[in-house]
Amino acid sequence: MAEEGEQDQGERKGLEGTRELSLPANRHCHIRSASSDQQLKEILDEIKTSKTPVVINYGASWCRVCSQILPSFCELSNKFKKLSFVYADIDECPETTQHIRYTPTFQFFRDGEKVDEMFGGGEQRLHDRLWLHS
Repeated sequence: MAEEGEQDQGERKGLEGTRELSLPANRHCHIRSASSDQQLKEILDEIKTSKTPVVINYGASWCRVCSQILPSFCELSNKFKKLSFVYADIDECPETTQHIRYTPTFQFFRDGEKVDEMFGGGEQRLHDRLWLHS
């Protein structure tokens, strides 16, 4: 059993794979993390029937801008409670993210349809876009 626990700690994925970053506590549990193609497909299927607005942050662990904006993304998930937040690492979901050309990419969904997209970082830009879609 100890061997299993050691393996789990060594292979963290999704938001847990960003352990070198200091992420704020997510008290409202608004962030879901997709750490496999199957998980992301399930989330995308749920979005199609959801009435809740959703924002997906497509990032990568090696992307400097992604690492800079991720703590803000987490903080903003606590502020914009009417939105659902999703984080997907493009390296962990290569099949379902092959359409993503820039990281970070933020996609905004309303009533199951993609209504907006934002490329790159910038905390104020992200805040304003989230305000617009909340």
